[in-house]
Amino acid sequence: MRLVLLGPPGSGKGTQAARLKEYLQVPHISTGDLLRAEVAAGSPLGLQAKEIMARGDFVSDEILLGMLEDRFARPDTANGFILDGYPRNLVQADALGVLLDKIRQPMDFAVQLEVPTDLLVERIAGRAKAEGRDDDSPEVVRNRLDKYTSQTAPVIDYYRQHGQLTVVDGVGSLDDVFSRLIEALSPAKEVG
Repeated sequence: MRLVLLGPPGSGKGTQAARLKEYLQVPHISTGDLLRAEVAAGSPLGLQAKEIMARGDFVSDEILLGMLEDRFARPDTANGFILDGYPRNLVQADALGVLLDKIRQPMDFAVQLEVPTDLLVERIAGRAKAEGRDDDSPEVVRNRLDKYTSQTAPVIDYYRQHGQLTVVDGVGSLDDVFSRLIEALSPAKEVG
């Protein structure tokens, strides 16, 4: 199964993707993790991405798409993947569709985790403190949520119009949210 998880920062995409990875037996591909790995490696891409991410901005579409194409070429994606953190805008959604068609792995499903804004800010603040992440400062969080609203939210409509979207309530315990995800994916898992 090829799955895209959508939702604002702090909605639990990464946490739930890690759980879905085990359930579906496909890799979890997080563009944030891919970028952080480049930053940690000190590669030219990583140094460029570090500066962009520190401002709370998104790395260019070309850079991310190239990274994803490389990642999709690995053998562990043959049976699908869970994509988290991409696409963030309509251009990326179209580019992802073209890439997946090119590699003959069209996307099966998009899931939006829905969480109220006040809870998102609370979650992100807790994560920043626990993980010592400098990309989750209050200024950066506000910037990311604003960009999500203006750029990423239309992607939800894109997948809705393509008949690939389901919305899952992202509020509650990890187990409750995971159960809702499994229930939402059950018909798709049987088909996929």
